[in-house]
Amino acid sequence: MHVDMIRQIRHEHDFDGDAHDNEKRTLKVIVLTGITMCVEIIAGVLTGSMALLADGMHMGTHAFALGITYFAYVMARRFSGSTKFGFGTGKFGILSGYTSALFLGGTALYMIVESFRRFFKPVPIAFDEAILVAIVGLAVNVLSIWMLRGKETNHHGHSHDDNDHHHHDHNLQAAYLHVLADALTSVLAIVALVSGKFLGWSFLDPAMGIVGGVMIARWAWGLLHSSAFILLDGSGDKDIRDAVVKAIESDGDSHVGDLHIWPLNSNALAAAITVVTKENRNPPEYRSRLEHIAKLQHTTIEIHNCTNQLCACNQS
Repeated sequence: MHVDMIRQIRHEHDFDGDAHDNEKRTLKVIVLTGITMCVEIIAGVLTGSMALLADGMHMGTHAFALGITYFAYVMARRFSGSTKFGFGTGKFGILSGYTSALFLGGTALYMIVESFRRFFKPVPIAFDEAILVAIVGLAVNVLSIWMLRGKETNHHGHSHDDNDHHHHDHNLQAAYLHVLADALTSVLAIVALVSGKFLGWSFLDPAMGIVGGVMIARWAWGLLHSSAFILLDGSGDKDIRDAVVKAIESDGDSHVGDLHIWPLNSNALAAAITVVTKENRNPPEYRSRLEHIAKLQHTTIEIHNCTNQLCACNQS
Protein backbone atom coordinates (compact mmCIF):
# COMPACT_ATOMS: atom_id res chain seq x y z
CA MET A 1 0.00 0.00 0.00
CA HIS A 2 1.25 3.45 -0.87
CA VAL A 3 0.59 4.80 2.64
CA ASP A 4 2.68 7.96 2.33
CA MET A 5 1.09 8.98 -0.95
CA ILE A 6 -2.43 8.31 0.38
CA ARG A 7 -1.67 10.40 3.46
CA GLN A 8 -0.57 13.32 1.29
CA ILE A 9 -3.64 13.16 -0.93
CA ARG A 10 -6.29 12.67 1.75
CA HIS A 11 -7.50 15.82 3.51
CA GLU A 12 -10.40 17.25 5.44
CA HIS A 13 -13.38 18.91 3.76
CA ASP A 14 -14.10 21.42 6.51
CA PHE A 15 -13.55 24.84 4.95
CA ASP A 16 -15.46 27.01 7.49
CA GLY A 17 -12.66 28.25 9.70
CA ASP A 18 -14.64 31.11 11.30
CA ALA A 19 -17.91 29.23 11.73
CA HIS A 20 -17.47 28.42 15.43
CA ASP A 21 -16.92 32.06 16.38
CA ASN A 22 -19.88 33.15 14.23
CA GLU A 23 -22.05 30.47 15.84
CA LYS A 24 -21.28 31.83 19.33
CA ARG A 25 -22.01 35.40 18.28
CA THR A 26 -25.32 34.39 16.73
CA LEU A 27 -26.34 32.55 19.92
CA LYS A 28 -25.62 35.64 22.03
CA VAL A 29 -27.87 37.74 19.78
CA ILE A 30 -30.63 35.11 20.00
CA VAL A 31 -30.46 35.18 23.81
CA LEU A 32 -30.57 39.00 23.84
CA THR A 33 -33.52 39.01 21.43
CA GLY A 34 -35.34 36.33 23.43
CA ILE A 35 -34.97 38.26 26.68
CA THR A 36 -36.23 41.45 25.04
CA MET A 37 -39.17 39.54 23.55
CA CYS A 38 -40.20 38.14 26.95
CA VAL A 39 -39.88 41.53 28.69
CA GLU A 40 -41.97 43.31 26.06
CA ILE A 41 -44.69 40.66 25.98
CA ILE A 42 -44.97 40.57 29.80
CA ALA A 43 -44.97 44.38 29.97
CA GLY A 44 -47.58 44.54 27.23
CA VAL A 45 -49.88 42.14 29.07
CA LEU A 46 -49.44 43.89 32.43
CA THR A 47 -49.91 47.42 31.06
CA GLY A 48 -52.44 46.59 28.36
CA SER A 49 -50.16 48.18 25.74
CA MET A 50 -50.85 46.76 22.30
CA ALA A 51 -47.74 48.48 20.97
CA LEU A 52 -45.48 46.67 23.44
CA LEU A 53 -47.27 43.37 22.86
CA ALA A 54 -47.02 43.71 19.08
CA ASP A 55 -43.31 44.53 19.19
CA GLY A 56 -42.73 41.57 21.51
CA MET A 57 -44.38 39.30 18.95
CA HIS A 58 -42.23 40.89 16.25
CA MET A 59 -39.14 40.11 18.32
CA GLY A 60 -40.36 36.51 18.37
CA THR A 61 -40.27 36.28 14.56
CA HIS A 62 -36.87 37.95 14.65
CA ALA A 63 -35.58 35.30 17.09
CA PHE A 64 -37.00 32.57 14.83
CA ALA A 65 -35.11 33.93 11.82
CA LEU A 66 -31.90 34.07 13.83
CA GLY A 67 -32.64 30.53 15.01
CA ILE A 68 -32.43 29.35 11.39
CA THR A 69 -28.93 30.81 11.21
CA TYR A 70 -27.87 29.16 14.47
CA PHE A 71 -29.39 25.81 13.44
CA ALA A 72 -27.33 25.86 10.23
CA TYR A 73 -24.13 26.36 12.25
CA VAL A 74 -25.03 23.52 14.61
CA MET A 75 -25.85 21.11 11.78
CA ALA A 76 -22.69 22.01 9.86
CA ARG A 77 -20.60 21.39 12.97
CA ARG A 78 -22.43 18.17 13.84
CA PHE A 79 -21.88 16.62 10.41
CA SER A 80 -18.40 18.03 9.90
CA GLY A 81 -16.25 15.24 8.48
CA SER A 82 -19.27 13.06 7.68
CA THR A 83 -19.06 10.99 4.52
CA LYS A 84 -22.70 11.89 3.81
CA PHE A 85 -21.54 15.21 2.37
CA GLY A 86 -18.92 14.82 -0.33
CA PHE A 87 -17.44 18.31 -0.06
CA GLY A 88 -18.19 19.14 3.57
CA THR A 89 -21.09 20.95 5.21
CA GLY A 90 -20.39 24.48 4.03
CA LYS A 91 -23.66 24.76 2.13
CA PHE A 92 -25.74 24.41 5.29
CA GLY A 93 -24.97 28.08 5.85
CA ILE A 94 -25.75 28.99 2.25
CA LEU A 95 -29.12 27.24 2.45
CA SER A 96 -29.82 29.09 5.69
CA GLY A 97 -28.95 32.39 4.03
CA TYR A 98 -31.27 31.60 1.12
CA THR A 99 -34.12 30.71 3.51
CA SER A 100 -33.54 33.86 5.56
CA ALA A 101 -33.62 35.93 2.37
CA LEU A 102 -37.08 34.53 1.64
CA PHE A 103 -38.22 35.56 5.12
CA LEU A 104 -36.74 39.03 4.60
CA GLY A 105 -38.53 39.34 1.29
CA GLY A 106 -41.82 38.27 2.88
CA THR A 107 -41.35 40.83 5.66
CA ALA A 108 -40.66 43.57 3.11
CA LEU A 109 -43.74 42.66 1.09
CA TYR A 110 -45.92 42.68 4.22
CA MET A 111 -44.56 46.10 5.25
CA ILE A 112 -45.30 47.60 1.84
CA VAL A 113 -48.82 46.15 1.57
CA GLU A 114 -49.75 47.08 5.15
CA SER A 115 -48.37 50.61 4.71
CA PHE A 116 -50.43 51.18 1.56
CA ARG A 117 -53.49 49.88 3.40
CA ARG A 118 -52.96 52.39 6.20
CA PHE A 119 -52.89 55.27 3.73
CA PHE A 120 -56.56 54.56 3.03
CA LYS A 121 -57.56 53.20 6.45
CA PRO A 122 -55.52 55.02 9.11
CA VAL A 123 -55.40 53.45 12.56
CA PRO A 124 -55.10 55.38 15.85
CA ILE A 125 -51.52 55.51 17.15
CA ALA A 126 -50.52 55.63 20.83
CA PHE A 127 -47.51 57.85 20.14
CA ASP A 128 -45.88 57.81 23.59
CA GLU A 129 -45.90 54.04 23.95
CA ALA A 130 -44.99 53.45 20.32
CA ILE A 131 -42.00 55.82 20.52
CA LEU A 132 -40.79 54.06 23.69
CA VAL A 133 -41.06 50.66 22.01
CA ALA A 134 -39.22 51.89 18.92
CA ILE A 135 -36.38 53.32 21.02
CA VAL A 136 -36.04 50.09 23.03
CA GLY A 137 -36.10 48.06 19.82
CA LEU A 138 -33.46 50.28 18.23
CA ALA A 139 -31.18 49.96 21.27
CA VAL A 140 -31.43 46.15 21.18
CA ASN A 141 -30.79 46.08 17.43
CA VAL A 142 -27.76 48.40 17.68
CA LEU A 143 -26.29 46.12 20.35
CA SER A 144 -27.03 43.07 18.17
CA ILE A 145 -25.38 44.71 15.15
CA TRP A 146 -22.28 45.37 17.23
CA MET A 147 -22.23 41.73 18.37
CA LEU A 148 -22.58 40.39 14.81
CA ARG A 149 -20.40 42.97 13.13
CA GLY A 150 -17.17 41.54 11.68
CA LYS A 151 -15.15 41.02 8.53
CA GLU A 152 -17.65 38.39 7.36
CA THR A 153 -20.54 40.89 7.25
CA ASN A 154 -18.75 43.44 5.12
CA HIS A 155 -20.40 42.42 1.87
CA HIS A 156 -20.62 45.77 0.16
CA GLY A 157 -17.45 45.22 -1.81
CA HIS A 158 -14.92 42.58 -2.63
CA SER A 159 -11.64 42.15 -4.38
CA HIS A 160 -10.80 39.71 -7.12
CA ASP A 161 -7.15 39.56 -6.13
CA ASP A 162 -5.93 35.98 -6.14
CA ASN A 163 -4.38 36.53 -2.71
CA ASP A 164 -7.50 38.14 -1.28
CA HIS A 165 -8.40 36.74 2.13
CA HIS A 166 -11.36 39.07 2.64
CA HIS A 167 -14.49 36.97 2.52
CA HIS A 168 -17.82 36.70 4.27
CA ASP A 169 -20.21 34.16 5.68
CA HIS A 170 -23.61 34.10 3.95
CA ASN A 171 -25.18 32.58 7.06
CA LEU A 172 -23.91 35.36 9.33
CA GLN A 173 -24.74 37.90 6.64
CA ALA A 174 -28.37 36.72 6.75
CA ALA A 175 -28.52 37.21 10.53
CA TYR A 176 -26.85 40.59 10.18
CA LEU A 177 -29.35 41.72 7.55
CA HIS A 178 -32.28 40.68 9.75
CA VAL A 179 -30.94 42.81 12.60
CA LEU A 180 -30.07 45.68 10.25
CA ALA A 181 -33.57 45.57 8.76
CA ASP A 182 -35.07 45.78 12.25
CA ALA A 183 -32.80 48.71 13.13
CA LEU A 184 -33.79 50.54 9.94
CA THR A 185 -37.46 49.92 10.70
CA SER A 186 -36.98 51.31 14.23
CA VAL A 187 -35.22 54.46 12.98
CA LEU A 188 -37.89 55.15 10.35
CA ALA A 189 -40.61 54.47 12.93
CA ILE A 190 -39.07 56.93 15.40
CA VAL A 191 -38.88 59.65 12.72
CA ALA A 192 -42.48 59.04 11.67
CA LEU A 193 -43.85 58.81 15.23
CA VAL A 194 -42.07 61.94 16.48
CA SER A 195 -43.27 63.85 13.41
CA GLY A 196 -46.81 62.57 13.94
CA LYS A 197 -46.84 63.44 17.64
CA PHE A 198 -45.42 66.97 17.43
CA LEU A 199 -46.24 68.05 13.86
CA GLY A 200 -49.35 66.04 13.16
CA TRP A 201 -47.76 64.38 10.13
CA SER A 202 -49.45 61.02 10.58
CA PHE A 203 -49.01 60.23 6.89
CA LEU A 204 -45.28 59.73 7.53
CA ASP A 205 -45.97 56.48 9.40
CA PRO A 206 -47.13 54.49 6.33
CA ALA A 207 -44.74 56.43 4.08
CA MET A 208 -41.75 55.34 6.16
CA GLY A 209 -43.14 51.80 6.12
CA ILE A 210 -42.99 51.77 2.32
CA VAL A 211 -39.46 53.23 2.27
CA GLY A 212 -38.28 50.62 4.77
CA GLY A 213 -40.01 47.81 2.89
CA VAL A 214 -38.34 48.75 -0.40
CA MET A 215 -34.88 48.93 1.19
CA ILE A 216 -35.30 45.58 2.95
CA ALA A 217 -36.55 44.04 -0.31
CA ARG A 218 -33.33 45.17 -2.03
CA TRP A 219 -31.20 43.57 0.70
CA ALA A 220 -33.24 40.39 0.50
CA TRP A 221 -32.81 40.20 -3.27
CA GLY A 222 -29.05 40.64 -2.99
CA LEU A 223 -28.76 37.86 -0.43
CA LEU A 224 -31.17 35.63 -2.36
CA HIS A 225 -29.21 36.10 -5.59
CA SER A 226 -25.77 35.44 -4.10
CA SER A 227 -26.83 32.43 -2.02
CA ALA A 228 -28.83 30.85 -4.87
CA PHE A 229 -25.81 31.24 -7.17
CA ILE A 230 -23.66 29.23 -4.74
CA LEU A 231 -26.35 26.58 -4.19
CA LEU A 232 -26.49 26.09 -7.97
CA ASP A 233 -22.69 25.71 -8.15
CA GLY A 234 -22.26 28.94 -10.06
CA SER A 235 -18.70 29.76 -11.14
CA GLY A 236 -18.93 33.28 -12.42
CA ASP A 237 -15.57 34.58 -11.15
CA LYS A 238 -13.71 35.07 -14.43
CA ASP A 239 -10.59 36.38 -12.68
CA ILE A 240 -10.11 33.11 -10.79
CA ARG A 241 -10.73 31.02 -13.92
CA ASP A 242 -8.14 33.08 -15.81
CA ALA A 243 -5.69 32.75 -12.91
CA VAL A 244 -6.08 28.96 -12.90
CA VAL A 245 -5.51 28.68 -16.65
CA LYS A 246 -2.52 31.04 -16.50
CA ALA A 247 -0.91 29.07 -13.65
CA ILE A 248 -1.43 25.66 -15.28
CA GLU A 249 -0.17 26.81 -18.66
CA SER A 250 2.78 28.79 -17.26
CA ASP A 251 5.34 26.27 -18.58
CA GLY A 252 4.32 26.84 -22.22
CA ASP A 253 3.79 23.12 -22.73
CA SER A 254 0.68 22.34 -20.66
CA HIS A 255 -2.81 23.24 -21.84
CA VAL A 256 -6.11 23.26 -19.96
CA GLY A 257 -8.47 20.99 -21.88
CA ASP A 258 -11.41 21.22 -19.50
CA LEU A 259 -12.06 23.30 -16.39
CA HIS A 260 -14.89 23.30 -13.85
CA ILE A 261 -14.85 25.60 -10.80
CA TRP A 262 -17.65 25.68 -8.23
CA PRO A 263 -18.17 27.03 -4.69
CA LEU A 264 -18.06 24.77 -1.63
CA ASN A 265 -19.34 27.52 0.68
CA SER A 266 -19.13 31.31 0.90
CA ASN A 267 -15.35 31.35 0.93
CA ALA A 268 -13.94 28.17 -0.68
CA LEU A 269 -13.84 26.91 -4.24
CA ALA A 270 -13.24 23.50 -5.78
CA ALA A 271 -11.90 22.79 -9.24
CA ALA A 272 -11.76 19.82 -11.61
CA ILE A 273 -9.04 20.41 -14.18
CA THR A 274 -8.10 18.37 -17.23
CA VAL A 275 -4.56 19.08 -18.45
CA VAL A 276 -3.03 18.04 -21.76
CA THR A 277 0.78 17.95 -21.94
CA LYS A 278 3.62 16.35 -23.91
CA GLU A 279 5.83 16.10 -20.84
CA ASN A 280 5.67 13.55 -18.04
CA ARG A 281 4.17 15.72 -15.28
CA ASN A 282 2.19 14.81 -12.15
CA PRO A 283 -0.76 16.38 -10.28
CA PRO A 284 1.28 17.69 -7.29
CA GLU A 285 3.36 19.78 -9.71
CA TYR A 286 0.27 21.47 -11.10
CA ARG A 287 -1.31 21.76 -7.66
CA SER A 288 1.72 23.67 -6.40
CA ARG A 289 1.19 26.21 -9.18
CA LEU A 290 -2.27 26.97 -7.76
CA GLU A 291 -1.25 27.55 -4.13
CA HIS A 292 -1.38 31.35 -4.49
CA ILE A 293 -5.11 31.23 -5.25
CA ALA A 294 -6.36 31.31 -1.65
CA LYS A 295 -10.01 30.49 -2.33
CA LEU A 296 -9.18 27.37 -4.34
CA GLN A 297 -9.09 24.80 -1.54
CA HIS A 298 -9.92 21.53 -3.31
CA THR A 299 -8.56 20.49 -6.71
CA THR A 300 -8.92 17.35 -8.80
CA ILE A 301 -6.40 17.22 -11.66
CA GLU A 302 -6.58 14.80 -14.58
CA ILE A 303 -3.53 14.62 -16.87
CA HIS A 304 -3.53 13.43 -20.49
CA ASN A 305 -0.13 12.86 -22.07
CA CYS A 306 -0.21 13.31 -25.79
CA THR A 307 2.46 11.87 -28.09
CA ASN A 308 4.44 14.18 -30.31
CA GLN A 309 2.67 12.71 -33.35
CA LEU A 310 -0.81 13.26 -31.89
CA CYS A 311 0.00 16.82 -30.78
CA ALA A 312 1.42 17.60 -34.20
CA CYS A 313 -1.81 16.34 -35.83
CA ASN A 314 -3.91 18.54 -33.50
CA GLN A 315 -1.84 21.60 -34.34
CA SER A 316 -2.11 21.14 -38.11
